[in-house]
Amino acid sequence: MTKKISLLATLLLMIAIMVAWAAPVEAVSQHPQAVYQTPTPNADGRVIYVVQQNDTCISIYLKTGADINEIRQLNNLDENCSLTPGQELVLSIQERTTVEPTAMPTVDPNIPTPTPFNGMGQICVSLFFDTNGNAMPETGEPPVENGAFSLQDKEYKVNENGLTAQEPVCKDVPEGDYNISVAPPEGFNPTTAMNYAIGVKAGDKHIIPFGAQPSSVASTPDASGTGSGNTSQGDGGSVWLLLVGLLLILAGIGLGVYFIFISRKNRVL
Repeated sequence: MTKKISLLATLLLMIAIMVAWAAPVEAVSQHPQAVYQTPTPNADGRVIYVVQQNDTCISIYLKTGADINEIRQLNNLDENCSLTPGQELVLSIQERTTVEPTAMPTVDPNIPTPTPFNGMGQICVSLFFDTNGNAMPETGEPPVENGAFSLQDKEYKVNENGLTAQEPVCKDVPEGDYNISVAPPEGFNPTTAMNYAIGVKAGDKHIIPFGAQPSSVASTPDASGTGSGNTSQGDGGSVWLLLVGLLLILAGIGLGVYFIFISRKNRVL
């Protein structure tokens, strides 16, 4: 009798270990996202970008804000926008104006010095459907709309709010240090840090992409990038857990019946 009870206890322990091993563990990768800045024109007015590994026209657009059709036209690219690492792309051609030197005016020492103007820069925020969870915008990863974001400077003089859209949402801000916070829409979990601090100087344009996935990784993006609840491998894991749970219940019932039978048998004897 003791050997039988020990055997049943060992069986239940093995089943419990199988349940713990089979239980899916979901982890969300928290990668710091990259921050991109628009390249500066050369002396001839051309804005040049060197293609990096895994770059696509979409990722270059998110990095620099350059129009994809203009990239194709200026570089004679095919419809697929095929790129090669190390390739130099002309993103745009800007007119260069020559400023003629003029004589410096005489400064009147009695005129008070005006407060210097710091100038304006631009911060753009985007939220993308991070399908593979690598915190990098790639081809086939559409924008996610209706993610709330806020933009504040450290002195609390600037406070901008908005919602993410199909295109990066840009805000003109004065020079200074800023903090950007993003909250994904309902049903999404972040795959990048959702808070980012950045310094802005006059003339800067920063495009900061944030990533998110549906709360259920089984969801797939629809045309608007909001995701849909299609079934996937998660259903198979749920069925497996259900079967193991039923097996545990049946084993418990069997063990209870066994003990009742032994107890009655001992009373008869």
